[in-house]
Amino acid sequence: MARKIILDLDTGIDDALALAYALGSPDLELLAVTGTYGNVTVEQGVANTLSLLDLLARPDIPVYAGPGHASDRQGFEVLEISRFIHGGNGIGNVDVARSSRGVQAGSAVDFLIGAVASHGDDLVIVSTGPSTTVAQAMKQSEDFAHNARIVFMGGALTVPGNVTPWSEANVHQDPPASDYMLRQSRDISMVGLDVTLQTLLTTEHTATWRGLGTAAGRTYADMLDYYIDAYAVTAPYLGGCGLHDPLAVAAAEDDSIITWLPHAMKVDVEGPTRGRTIGDETQMGPSRRSRVAVGVDAERFVARLMERMATALA
Repeated sequence: MARKIILDLDTGIDDALALAYALGSPDLELLAVTGTYGNVTVEQGVANTLSLLDLLARPDIPVYAGPGHASDRQGFEVLEISRFIHGGNGIGNVDVARSSRGVQAGSAVDFLIGAVASHGDDLVIVSTGPSTTVAQAMKQSEDFAHNARIVFMGGALTVPGNVTPWSEANVHQDPPASDYMLRQSRDISMVGLDVTLQTLLTTEHTATWRGLGTAAGRTYADMLDYYIDAYAVTAPYLGGCGLHDPLAVAAAEDDSIITWLPHAMKVDVEGPTRGRTIGDETQMGPSRRSRVAVGVDAERFVARLMERMATALA
């Protein structure tokens, strides 16, 4: 039976990859997408998601809008580095037809709470943006905090951050929310820069998508070529672009692709190390399942990504 998932996306380019991966997997059933801010505003992010779902022939997937800014701020502005890496529209400045449908009525927070109540352990929430929506659901519902199974792309335990020397971009947007999520969750898996930067995509891969001869294949090839070019400027030593968000989806699909370190985590929320993800010395008991990705079978993952993408883009 396919595993039920919900994606919480700030739909930039790697979120678009995560979306296609989920739709292309025979082992996953995507119930809905909730939208957050980060790579783009929440409004732009949900618009991107709706457009991509239409492009991928899945207009049946509902999309919900979440909070538009961090829990300790009054507003949100996209970081300049995010504009550079993801483009002005979040999807590499590629022109994708705007969807005629809109977001679902009701909040993403209420939807997540209801979904966990309905599906329990059969559902995994994959969060690839700031933790604001998930943390708010936890604050609103103790049952959600105790019963939600969460895989989140964020943080860095053994490597530097990508916004500051300590802070990864998703955690950097709302450190108190990430801290609350990590401390309160009973079942959480952190997929951070430790492993995502070991998984790379190159223009040889995107040429395969372009060769499919489909609108979706061309669009995704254009988006990822933009992303790869941005990485050539910001991290030329990698030789490609990091596959951050789709790796989190892959971990929810089959966690054997990852080497895990069982470890309770927290986030520094003030001082010069604000946004640092680090072990939580106060919560080391057996009552919670908290683990951090520290290794990945990159070759197996990239091969699986290409299989999933071929299905989704066909």
